[in-house]
Amino acid sequence: MLVLALAGVLSLTQCGSSDDGSEGRRGSFGERDLPADAGVEERITAYTSSFSEDSGYDRPTRDERRAVADGVALLLDRHRSRAERRLADVDFRVRTVTEPSTGRRYAEVSDRLDVAGDSEAPRGWGRAYIDLDSPIRWSVQVPHPVADRSTEHLGAALLSRSPGGVLVIAGAHRKAGRGDEADVAHRRKSVFHAICDELAKRGVPGIQVHGMADDSAPRYDVVASTGRGREAVAEGRDLADALRRRGYEVCRAWARSCPLEGRRNVQGRTAWAEETEFLHVEFGAGIRDSRAGRRKAVAAMAAVTRDWRRM
Repeated sequence: MLVLALAGVLSLTQCGSSDDGSEGRRGSFGERDLPADAGVEERITAYTSSFSEDSGYDRPTRDERRAVADGVALLLDRHRSRAERRLADVDFRVRTVTEPSTGRRYAEVSDRLDVAGDSEAPRGWGRAYIDLDSPIRWSVQVPHPVADRSTEHLGAALLSRSPGGVLVIAGAHRKAGRGDEADVAHRRKSVFHAICDELAKRGVPGIQVHGMADDSAPRYDVVASTGRGREAVAEGRDLADALRRRGYEVCRAWARSCPLEGRRNVQGRTAWAEETEFLHVEFGAGIRDSRAGRRKAVAAMAAVTRDWRRM
């Protein structure tokens, strides 16, 4: 599976994100203190621990975006040596991460500067995690880690639970950098989008996870949408039904008008253009802020990725 941590299949210029409480957190990424056997979620937690509105973001050039996307594509095709050489062109690296609870192996695509922890102003381009033990059948995208509180935990947990996935995660707080350039759900010129674009062109379905503020959709716990397209309506219904069985009210944007439908989300628009299944999911704070809530959300999403694995 690919877990892509990039500075992002579940948008948000429209989204009223909850307060993440990250303001003022600075320093190293905390990964130097991780045990050697740390799993994906533990690594993601350490990686994102210093994300804040002032943690920095450098806009990548076209060549830099292309280099990372090429490297990920080579890993998807199981050409690791070639991928490592391509990624080295932009100081990215590939490491193998083994999940202790399952023994499943993932290729971690990450910025060497982030790993070293020697940069006070990281580039903020994100990461990807790719399942090495199963054919790739789906992706989970996290465009606003920390800013949309605990969505990084939802993405990592889904990757660990469901085989055959790629995780793409943004590498900066959505308000880092100048203007909205780090808001990768609405910016095509990002490493995050370059990776998601590669996946969409290959027909890999995606679920993109977001977090909404309590007052954004007060009648609902979740807003589920297929973005600009309708290729994933069946999967959306399955997700909404699974969440409903777990006690959550879901606004189904393919059937009615909902807030935060993600129709301007650029990854969703790319998936629509490629006729690739895409789900954009906004989770309320009540789900994201409790372990029990996150477990239920992940279990519901895993029912969808299980169907995608059969395609």
